[in-house]
Amino acid sequence: MDVTSVWLVLSVVAVAAGVFYLYSLILRHLAKTTVRNKVVLITDSLSTLGNECAQLFHTGGARLILCGSNWEKLETLAERLMTESDPALTFPPKLVELDFSNMESVPDVISEILECYGCLDVLIFNSSMKVKAPVQCLSLEMDRIVMDVNYFGPITLVKGVLSSLICRRTGHILLVNSIQGKLTMPFRATYAASKHAVQAFFDCLRAEVQEYGITVSTVNHTFIKTPSTNSEDEITAKSTAKNMVCNVKPNSLGVTPKEMATELLKTLNSKKKEILMAHSISKAALYVRSLFPNLFFAIMAKGVRNTAAVEMPDD
Repeated sequence: MDVTSVWLVLSVVAVAAGVFYLYSLILRHLAKTTVRNKVVLITDSLSTLGNECAQLFHTGGARLILCGSNWEKLETLAERLMTESDPALTFPPKLVELDFSNMESVPDVISEILECYGCLDVLIFNSSMKVKAPVQCLSLEMDRIVMDVNYFGPITLVKGVLSSLICRRTGHILLVNSIQGKLTMPFRATYAASKHAVQAFFDCLRAEVQEYGITVSTVNHTFIKTPSTNSEDEITAKSTAKNMVCNVKPNSLGVTPKEMATELLKTLNSKKKEILMAHSISKAALYVRSLFPNLFFAIMAKGVRNTAAVEMPDD
């Protein structure tokens, strides 16, 4: 490689580094102007996305209320946030133990949340439980648990704090929802049903609270890439879907937790009501489902038949 080529490569690297640095500066400034001094609630701070949001909003000067089902892990997260930030520019996070699978505890949790700062400015609903199984293999008990975590839990919480938001005539409610709130897939009947239900609820809520100055945003994503192939909350039951094409998750098709957290921050700033974070295949499937439903159903059914044809018998 001659000297000219070397200088060309170095110039490209330098420009790329400069662009990335400027982007980081803009993002930090956006965080500070968007969430500074705002009371921000994250319903699942212990997930990979919750961790990214907590870090991004904490450095931006938000008054965080971090929720999660494990108190020790919440304390560890809060300590890490405070250690890695300037105490003169940030606020110590408030911690609240929250588990939507235990619905009896939610009313007490709502009271505890409102006692933290006396108000809420931003609510981020990112709690989720995934289930993959044929309908006949999934019990009604599991159906109820999934509905509690993905639907009844979020709507119970938002109902409990809604009067406070209405009285202040301000607030931003943000639902992080799967694309399966708009598009169904085989072997995910319960999960898709819960996501459709919560999507419909927040879509209705958006219209009802707009007159009070409250914004409701929904972000539908394909899947969030994590270090492990399967997320901790995904329960994979015995099914015939092992090789189905719609179950394949190439890393290039997902979004990283950092990308999602950045998108949530942009949404809080722009107040955009609906965001679809999906690759072209998923977007095309949405259009096919709407415009050519019979074709969509045929493709889904064929995928199930192909899976059954290659299924290996259990030992």
